[in-house]
Amino acid sequence: MRFPMFRRFVPLLAFLLTASEAAAQRSITISGYVKDASNGEALIGANVYVKETMRGTATNTYGYYVLNVEPGRHTIAVSYIGYEEFTQVVEATIDQKLNIAIKPMVIQAREFEVVGERKKENTEGTQMGTVDLDVQRLNTLPALLGEVDILKTIQFLPGVQSNGEGNSGFYVRGGGPDQNLILLDNATVYNASHLFGFFSVFNADAVKNIELIKGGMPANYGGRISSVLDINMKEGNDKAFHGQGGIGLISSRLTLEGPIVKDRGSFIVSGRRTYIDILTKPFISDTAAFAGSGYYFYDLNAKANYRISDKDQVFLSGYFGRDVFTFSGSGQGDPKFRIPWGNSTVSARWNHVFGPKLFLNTTATFSDYTFSFNGEQDQFSFRLFSGIKDYGLKLDLAHYPSARHRLKYGAQYIYHIYTTSTVEFTSGDTEFDIAKPPKLHAHESAVYVLDEFDITDQLRINAGLRVSRFDHVGPYINFLLDERERYEDADTIASGKRIKTYTGIEPRLSARYRIDGNSSVKASFNRGQQYVHLASFSSIALPTDVWIPSGTRVKPQIGTQYAVGYFRDLFSDVVEASVEVYYKDMDNLIEYREGAEPQSNGNTNYDTQLVFGEGYSYGAELFVKKRTGRMNGWLGYTWSRTMRTFPDINNGEEFPSRWDRRHDLSLVVAYNLNKRWDLGGTFVYATGQAVTIPVNRYWIEGRLVSEYTERNGYRMVPYHRLDLSATLNGRTTKQRKDPATGAVTEVPKRFTSSWTFGVYNAYNRRNPYFIYFGAEGSPSEGNFRVAAKQVSLFTILPSVTWNFKF
Repeated sequence: MRFPMFRRFVPLLAFLLTASEAAAQRSITISGYVKDASNGEALIGANVYVKETMRGTATNTYGYYVLNVEPGRHTIAVSYIGYEEFTQVVEATIDQKLNIAIKPMVIQAREFEVVGERKKENTEGTQMGTVDLDVQRLNTLPALLGEVDILKTIQFLPGVQSNGEGNSGFYVRGGGPDQNLILLDNATVYNASHLFGFFSVFNADAVKNIELIKGGMPANYGGRISSVLDINMKEGNDKAFHGQGGIGLISSRLTLEGPIVKDRGSFIVSGRRTYIDILTKPFISDTAAFAGSGYYFYDLNAKANYRISDKDQVFLSGYFGRDVFTFSGSGQGDPKFRIPWGNSTVSARWNHVFGPKLFLNTTATFSDYTFSFNGEQDQFSFRLFSGIKDYGLKLDLAHYPSARHRLKYGAQYIYHIYTTSTVEFTSGDTEFDIAKPPKLHAHESAVYVLDEFDITDQLRINAGLRVSRFDHVGPYINFLLDERERYEDADTIASGKRIKTYTGIEPRLSARYRIDGNSSVKASFNRGQQYVHLASFSSIALPTDVWIPSGTRVKPQIGTQYAVGYFRDLFSDVVEASVEVYYKDMDNLIEYREGAEPQSNGNTNYDTQLVFGEGYSYGAELFVKKRTGRMNGWLGYTWSRTMRTFPDINNGEEFPSRWDRRHDLSLVVAYNLNKRWDLGGTFVYATGQAVTIPVNRYWIEGRLVSEYTERNGYRMVPYHRLDLSATLNGRTTKQRKDPATGAVTEVPKRFTSSWTFGVYNAYNRRNPYFIYFGAEGSPSEGNFRVAAKQVSLFTILPSVTWNFKF
């Protein structure tokens, strides 16, 4: 397979390197890594600056930084919330390396931030709609059944919406779930939910940092048109062996970490499993209606890293998770089924420092998502399965030619293998001869360049360009169907033969104009193409959803977004506030046609049941956040409108998207009462979900006929909920008496623990999960009526979790 884009990228890279170095003024480069002195973890987003000029930079994902300074004496400072400030005087006469280890701050009343980011980044950076989450700060917030959930926390941010009661799926600025690029150590996670969407697959104990980008997407990201959720796992403690875990009502977890070689390499292993099936089994008799039924999920995270030299470091990480749902009736002839699904990812990375101004990250990834439904009754059995598998390689270079100039460029390649919905039937010893669709194959590649530069002290520009290409290739069998979509013939396409090729030019531009030291105005424009699609049969993310490629009929989704915002820091940078407005166009959206079912295409062409349309979304977002102090948190509000138009749906007339919410409000508060108690609370309010329901029903010639609203023409009642939590922290020190002097000192305890008590839905709001219609009365008696009935999933739910560290 040839990749001309990569051949063109090499001379482009050489030109950029030469031009950037020629343009850079004579300066001294100070570079190195910033790490946590207690465990060796790289610190992401630490602020490194020169005290005399207050100019600086921030560490990248691997803790690496580059400072370009004038020759002379300078005071280098590092600041990071929750850590002691570091300062060191250096004589800048030649380029030099300065690796820095900073100590966690020891404070009497713990002050922390739930949503963390670099000081002044709110007003200084060009990023819009970008938020960093420090996962370890989230344990004091309320959680469903005590399970700390990363994705549910993201739903509290403006512009990010949930899909209903308890669901961890998220939808950004009117986009669908497939339009979010979810990365775990650079590997794509295709299904981020456990328990049919009620919990996410990410174990918070194994995660170090999360970055959500919902506007102004940089050119180094691509393949999705709504957002990026970039998750980095912990690297492990390279100083000493430690562990942590927790025991809750429905699951337990355990994390172990320690050095492979002290100060050079480390590992971390983290596991989690639910045990509802184990706890309930002794109480269910063999004759009970649901004997033999059960559900559980488990996941395992592992990561290792090793520093080969001051210029080279390697990482290997992986994730494996599975859900298994089984049902078995107690009677003879009752149906039985088993539904397993899950993700697997592997990432292998190599960091290399070519010189103080050039940093390389090379990543090889593997991602696999599979779903299977296996059912049987009497002599009949049925199987439905689907999945997607990726092999990827990515090169990213960061170049720092001068203090006012920062470049990134790179290339990416992914080989996709799709298993579309495939069905198998057997009856006794008889197998039904249903033509199985072959696996689908595609090559996706891209090159990118982005340049962030300061034109003046007030104006900063981030300009980027991404060029992408997608090749749908054989082997493939194209089934030729008649007008009633019945099989007539088949056209076989050879392995490697190109079926359809798409290319995309994806410009990205964002700018910041600083009004004064505390406020700025930002604007962004980005255009992206998405070559993979999620075909969904439901309004919620279910494992039956199928990933499919662009092809002859299925065109790439195209997203174009414009945004502008005002950003301000208040009260000596303790509070930050922002207002953003956006408009997004979306073309080539896909939906299943009305009445389609997963098995109804009978293993013919994967695109037979699809229809195509377009959409748009616009809105305004308000965000106010208190970053530090004993009480902190944020308030987010979104006003938005999201519409769709499909020629084959709703008679071709415009209709609200299932993710259309006019109002969305969230309030998150964390309060440190004293050394022992932390309190937390969250409140959410959202406009009711748009659904399609019958408005009238008639008896015509003995048949009940329903008259429906327009597509998504009915609104459920508004959704609102209050959650509360309280965490009792165990003592972290103990007294030790010196036998010689009798002096008593406080020393850290090796084993510490805490209890977290939570109340989900504190005022017992019965929020709608779905609406169904039941018949009451009798037509013959003249009192027949059809009544709408609401199903509410969760009432008030208490929880308790014991957490421990050693």
